[in-house]
Amino acid sequence: MITAFLSKLKARDTFDESLDISPYAGMMGFRLMRKDGKLTTAMKFHADLIGSPFPPALHGGTVASLMEMSALMQLIWDRDAEQIPRAIDITVDYLRAGKPEDTFAKARVFRRGRRFATLHAEAWQSDPDKPIASAMLHFQLTD
Repeated sequence: MITAFLSKLKARDTFDESLDISPYAGMMGFRLMRKDGKLTTAMKFHADLIGSPFPPALHGGTVASLMEMSALMQLIWDRDAEQIPRAIDITVDYLRAGKPEDTFAKARVFRRGRRFATLHAEAWQSDPDKPIASAMLHFQLTD
């Protein structure tokens, strides 16, 4: 399902599509965008994402899941695989509190072998030069 979704988008240089490939991604409000040849995953803000009401801040799990989805989409995009890679390990560094606004993430493949891949992802809000979190992610590549 994910590979079919991405294969439709590969022919387009620019897009902004709802990433409702699973109930979870739909509930989280994930969107997949491509601009200037780079994939970006976005999480549209809604009140259910708040983890701390005073001051209002995004729940850390929502930011981590955004970065995981961004890494997964980047890995599938690069590999053209039929099987979905499995997340093995995620290490998240929270750098600053997420404000109640839209959040974006990009991932890049750090290393890819035959069986495993390591990716780095960053999440930001209004300024890509001021990330709110970063993550190293390891995936098992299944054939």
